[in-house]
Formats: sequence, C-alpha cells, structure tokens
Amino acid sequence: MKFKLTSIAAAIILSPATFAADMEDIERLTVKGKYLSVNQSNSIKSPTPIIDVPQSLSIITAEEITARGITSIGQIIDYAPGVNTSQGEGHRDSVVFRGVRSTADFYLDGNRDDVQYYRALYNVEQVEILRGPNALLFGRGGTGGILNRVSKKAKTSDKFVNYNVSANTFGAYNLQLDTNVDTGDKSALRINAMYESLDNHRDFFYGDRYGFNPTARFELSDDTIVDVSYEYIDHERFIDRGVPTANGEPVEAFEEIVFGDPDNNYQTLGADVFRANVEHTFSDNLKGNFNAFYGDYDKVYSTFYAAGYNAETEQVTLDGYVDTTQRENMILSSNLVGEFETGSIGHTVIFGGEVINTKSNQDRYNPVFDSTDGDRETFNISRPLSFRGLTGTNAEGVTVSADFSDLNDDTHVDLDVYSFYVQDEIALSENFDLVLGARFDSFDIEVFNVKAAETRSRKDEEVSPRAGLVYKPQENISIYASYSESFLPRSGEQYANINGDANALDPDTFTNQEIGVKWDFNDSMSFTAAIFENEQTSLDNDPNDPESFVEVDSDVSGFELQLQGYITDKWYITANYSNLDGENASGVELRELPENTMSVWTTYEVNEVFGFGIGATYQDESKVSTSATSPVLPSYTRVDASAYYTLSDKMRLQLNVENLTDTLYFPNAHSTHQVTVGAPINARLSLIGSF
Repeated sequence: MKFKLTSIAAAIILSPATFAADMEDIERLTVKGKYLSVNQSNSIKSPTPIIDVPQSLSIITAEEITARGITSIGQIIDYAPGVNTSQGEGHRDSVVFRGVRSTADFYLDGNRDDVQYYRALYNVEQVEILRGPNALLFGRGGTGGILNRVSKKAKTSDKFVNYNVSANTFGAYNLQLDTNVDTGDKSALRINAMYESLDNHRDFFYGDRYGFNPTARFELSDDTIVDVSYEYIDHERFIDRGVPTANGEPVEAFEEIVFGDPDNNYQTLGADVFRANVEHTFSDNLKGNFNAFYGDYDKVYSTFYAAGYNAETEQVTLDGYVDTTQRENMILSSNLVGEFETGSIGHTVIFGGEVINTKSNQDRYNPVFDSTDGDRETFNISRPLSFRGLTGTNAEGVTVSADFSDLNDDTHVDLDVYSFYVQDEIALSENFDLVLGARFDSFDIEVFNVKAAETRSRKDEEVSPRAGLVYKPQENISIYASYSESFLPRSGEQYANINGDANALDPDTFTNQEIGVKWDFNDSMSFTAAIFENEQTSLDNDPNDPESFVEVDSDVSGFELQLQGYITDKWYITANYSNLDGENASGVELRELPENTMSVWTTYEVNEVFGFGIGATYQDESKVSTSATSPVLPSYTRVDASAYYTLSDKMRLQLNVENLTDTLYFPNAHSTHQVTVGAPINARLSLIGSF
C-alpha cells in the first residue's frame, strides 16, 4: 500500500541524488490536483491517486529494488503485507495471496504472464501487488491478488548509461546494463540487458540467466505516444525441492542433502516477448490506450524429489517426471478513460476490452526404474544420494537405472477469451466517492488429449462485479469499503486439461469484502490498515453419491497494517503486519497460511556519502498441506542489513547482507517431504553507477 510516501523514499536515502540520470528528477512529493501522491499504479488503469483506491495494494520501485539488493520476486514478497511465498516445485515464482496459492496471476504491463518460471527484475520500473479478487481489470484468476511488473520504457530528451555489477558469497554474480539514447526530438531507444550466474548454499546448484530488452518510444504528436519492445529470455537452473519431514516438521539433519538427480534436476526456458502500446489523448478529458502483446515460450522441467521417507531405516523414496511446455500468448487490449460531470457529480469512466488467444502444448513423462518397473525407487540417505545420471544403487544394494519413458499426459490446448469491462469512479461530493463496475468474460477452451485420443471443450461466460465506497473526512484520510468477485475455470491456472468431470462443472467463484483506512499523518509519514474476508466456492463430487456434486467452501479472513515514512529527514522506516485465518468447509486450516507475518525495514543516512539499513521479517508457523495431520513449517525470524558508500557523484559501493544471524529456517514447501531450506548468512557486494 503506497500512497503519498512510497517505497521510492527509501531508495532516495540509499542513493545519492545525482547518482543516475533516471533518478535525478525524483521528488518526494508530486502534487496532482488536490492530491499528494508520488505513485500512480499501472495496474488500476485509471489516473486515481492510490489513497482513493478502495483496495489494498503495494508498490516497490526500481530504485528500492536496487537499494535493497533484491534479485527475485520472492524477496519482494518477504517484506510485503498479506502475501507469502510458496515453493512452486523449485521452478517458478509462486505467491500465496491472502491464503490463495497462485502460479499464474502474474502480469507484465497489465498483460497476462502465466508461464511458470522465475521472473527477472533487470528491466522493471516498479512491481505492483494488488490484493483481493481482481477479475474486473484482469479477468479469470486473481482470486487472492495479482502481481504486475511495469517495464522500463525509453525516455525522450534523455541520455544515460547505468550499470550494476554484483557478486555474493555463494559465488553467484550479476551484470546489468540500462542505457537510453535520445534518437531525435520525438524518439528514443532504451536497452536493458542482464546476465546472472546462479549459485547458492545447496549442493549441485547452478544456473544462468540472460535477458535482453530493447525498447523504443515515438512521440508522433503531442497527443500520441507509441512504445514498442522486444525481450529475449534464456534461463537455466538446477531444481531443488528440499528435504523430508518427520515427527511433524522438517528434518534439520538433512539441511545439506539434495534429494534429486544432480544431472536430471533442471529447468530451461527460452522466450521471445513482443509488446506494443499506443497512448492517445483525444481531449483534456478523454484518453485512449491500445496494447498488443505476443509471447512465445518453450520450457523444459525435469525433476526427481523425495516422495516418501522412512525415519526408522533412514531411507528415502524418489519419484520424478519431466514436463515440456510450448505456449504462445496473443493478447490485444484497449481501454478509454474519460472524465466528465453530470450536474455536481464527477465521473471517471474506464471502458475496456481484451481478446486473448493461447495455444499451449504440454506433456509429462514419468520415470521407469528397471528394478521396480515403476516410477519410484528407494535409496539409503547419504550426501550425496547414490543416484546420478539416472543410475545408482538402491537401498538393497542393487544397481538400478531409470529413463523417462512412461507418458503420463500429452495435451494440446486452444483457448479464446473475449472480455469487456466498465467502471465508473463517481465523485458524489468532496467527501464521498463511489466505484461501480463489472466485467464480462467469455472463456472458450478446447483440449485435445493425445493419450486418450479425445477432444473436450467447454465455454464459460462470467460477469465479475466490483463496488467500492470511499469516504474522505479530510484530504489526507480515506476510509473505504469494497466488494468484488472473481472466478477460475475448471481447467485451472495453467488450463492443461479438463479431464473427468471438469468439463461439466462450473468455475470456482471467489468473493471479497474489505474495509480499510489510508492516513497520511503529514508530509512524511503514512499509516494504512485493512480488514478483509475472502470466500471460495467450488463444486466437487459428493463422497456419498458419485453421481452428484456438493459445494465445497473455504474462507480466509484477516487484517493488514502498514506504517511507513520519515521519522527525521535522514531516518526512514517501513513496517508491516498481517494476521490471517483460513479453513476449508471441514474446519481444517489451509496450507501455507501463517497466522502472523510481520516485517520492518529502516534506513539511516549518516552523512552525504554513507548510510545503512537493517530489517527483519517474521513468519509464523504454517501447515505444509491442508490436512489434519499435516507437518508444520516452524516459525522464523530473518534479519537483513545493508550499507552503502558513495565513491563519486556517479558511483557507489553497496553491501547487502541476508540472514545476518545465520538462522536455519524453512520458508515454504510443496508437499510433506519437499520443504525448502532457507539460505544461511550471505552477502552481496554491488558496484552501482552511471556514465
């Protein structure tokens, strides 16, 4: 939740004012009409100050990402309220938005970015996290929230070269370049590029990431701006799905053991992403936006993992599979934003539409062990395991081998989505704003199941409403209440199949009620709070009558608090707290839902050349699975720190330390015997500058 004073302020403390050309003009406050606001959210699609949005949201800027030494989406989540990380089987960003796990509610410049991978941040202007159902603006999914990355774009009348070179104590290093060239009075070219060599505390871990993203801007007239972009993505990394559990918690003695095949636990991703955006101002009160997005993705995911653990015999059972995904996303979207008055009542109306065509082919092969003629084999636990390159010695001392030869599934998906939405932000008076809107989605999916040699299809048409009321007793305070709905088709987040009864069942539906307050105490300190409840309703087979279906409900409620701002001109602090409570219809607590999470980060500018920061993030214990007998992830507190020294007007040296107290912790899990081992103390040294 970022309003007048946002996370950009922390970056100002940690960055000299003249450091980079794209930082030179940053001010703490920008006056927009009657409002004080430093940020506009790209996600909410209207020119509404954050303080007037009846929804919880957070924004972190590129400057703070750099100042905090952040290199992943997960590190952003660690210090954001209402959200926590999930393991994502070791190969993808996975966020739990207010108790709802998601691997597909990711967006790039408002366009769906649903392929499962780890997203880089080298070309990001800011990252926005919206909480609560967001189907009005984003369609299906968005049940607990969405995460949108706003990309860096070319800047006219500007020229700069920024660089960031860093290395950490594990041996990983990162190179980033951001250069902007003014190619004329009304045009510019910007190139962002990165290379990252990955390493961490776990055996066998490796990886490389390349990113290349040229963008161009053309100001065709005072009223028309065109941005075009191409991004090349090439990622490869080792897959590590963690350690087993025993006696209801992770086995700490196994913290250094990798339960997998060092040669066949990996992910590769290649992608080409094209984007074009046209903004046109028709008049002072009417603005239009047209966006075209095309992404071509090719991904391979290969893994072995611990599927079972016997504590008495100290043996582990390995299972595995290899997935491939080839996906093409074509998205065309446009919207009009108009402002007008009817009598004494003001209106800001958004009207938009979206057309999506997705073609996705995916398959999965299971391993076959020659010793069992099945996909599982048992090994004695050692470091390393006696299994590498698909061969090894099993627990009985027999040499075994495996190959990925058992076709589990192979599906070809063709998806067409047509949507339109309208929202009216109604200024009833100087103190009251009313937000009303609805979105219509037509979701038409066809799945050819190669293995079953059958084709299935389903079409869903859903309307997602939204309503909000904002009361402003004075200019720096808003009190709001909101209601919204969302849905998720039975093909799931990745719409890989509609087997069984899935093609006959209605989508899952989600509703959200939220009440909150946003209060800017003064020019340098803000407080926000929200109370909310998310409800999910889905159909499932009746256990007492296989021919019938019953509604299965789950509920998550809680509240969030955030305080942020300057205590003095040199001392900045941001603090978050979330309380979450969720259970399914049987009264069982939901998985990966810590009751309490909190974080605090503070920075202090000692003088003009030196400053430091320190923070901590706490996560309460949580369950690995939604079952009464689920093991538990223990609670933990991780302490982080940073410091910088300004070498010159255009260069600084920066140190970021994670897990300062070297705490052993387990932040998330995929299942009972796949628990992530948090990184021990590690430091990243960066040289950041500009030409």
